Amino acid sequence: MLFEVTRSELAGIFGEDRLATLPAAAFPPAVADTEGARLLQTVGVPTGTFWLRVPDEDSGRLPLVRDVVDVADFEDVAEDAGEWPVIGWLLNAHVALDPGSGTVHAFDADEETAPELHRDVSSLVQVTVRFQRLLDEFTFGDDEEADFERLEREVERIRQETSGLDPLPFQDDETVWSVVGDEIAMGQRFLGDSPAARSLHGR
Repeated sequence: MLFEVTRSELAGIFGEDRLATLPAAAFPPAVADTEGARLLQTVGVPTGTFWLRVPDEDSGRLPLVRDVVDVADFEDVAEDAGEWPVIGWLLNAHVALDPGSGTVHAFDADEETAPELHRDVSSLVQVTVRFQRLLDEFTFGDDEEADFERLEREVERIRQETSGLDPLPFQDDETVWSVVGDEIAMGQRFLGDSPAARSLHGR
């Protein structure tokens, strides 16, 4: 794993009720015991910024890439990409796990692209945790301009510290995580019950 992430650490930050996991049975049998799938089963991710896919009610399985997009429309994807499980959704992209390499890909049906988004699932969890914690805990004071500068610095710090181990999430301005970071820096993603949202909206 690129990043050390544990269930107890995440529970200490967000509480058990904010952590989402996937059951082993949601994955194809050959995938369930891979490192990335095990991390999603045991550690999980905090809800809010990135949403895990809900397994099908009847089969109990996650959809495969071929179930949600026409893989033939995508350039430069692996031959077996259609068999990868779709583990989540971020912005307008289906997020899928390549069980062979452990990488995480973002399938954007509008752009017909499927770039690598993370080198492994621990990186996905780490970026989700850091952005969600920023959204939950950031506060605005009396100097809104200075606070937005501070917020921008916090987003940039997440970018820089992530890129030191995994350059993929923020490799350019067009990645879904770069867009999410820009939205956070502009104050667009704070929910109504967060300290930042209350201060921004005068509550």
